[in-house]
Amino acid sequence: MSKIFPKSANKLPLQIILFVFILAGVVTAATTYYATPKYTRVGYAPVQPVPYSHALHVGQLGMDCRYCHSNVEKSGVANLPTAQTCMNCHLHVRPDSPLLAPIRASYESGDPVPWKRVHQLPDYVYFNHSAHVDRGVSCFECHGRIDQMEVVQHAQPLSMSFCLNCHRNPAPQLRPLDQVTNLAWTPAQMPDHAKWAADFVKNNKVIPPTSCTGCHR
Repeated sequence: MSKIFPKSANKLPLQIILFVFILAGVVTAATTYYATPKYTRVGYAPVQPVPYSHALHVGQLGMDCRYCHSNVEKSGVANLPTAQTCMNCHLHVRPDSPLLAPIRASYESGDPVPWKRVHQLPDYVYFNHSAHVDRGVSCFECHGRIDQMEVVQHAQPLSMSFCLNCHRNPAPQLRPLDQVTNLAWTPAQMPDHAKWAADFVKNNKVIPPTSCTGCHR
């Protein structure tokens, strides 16, 4: 038998075992990173330095998204509110609440509140909020019913396939511009939504890019 198999064949079983372990490790790591909410971030809801309830401020009190995210219609970035924005109300509403201490400190010092970012696209992805909002794409499409959230969480995967599905057929996701920040609005409230959306796409030249250069610039 020694004349049939070279001496190096004695190492083959060990090499096979090592290869299987390495392969299993790579597959497990790839699955954990790319095929779970840790990668898509769905369900991610970090604890913020100040507990802010959208369900209270937006859902119950009726605040418009644009009061805090004031640049969303004219900028590529949906800005976070400054302490000044918060203190416009909280100078009079619960001004001494210990929960608002970071807001008061920021207001007095000028340093930003250390909010923890929830929604974040990779650096190699270009996204412009105003281009979407000004064409009838609601906050709801990417952020879900944020007006019902006690703690903001990542509602959609925001993956390439998620974006392309909308870009290839934008009409079902569009709504009248005056309903963009009304997260409770649904196409069912407009009986002729399909026709309206088709006309809106045509009249406003809504032609979302589907090529690589559209989002990777």
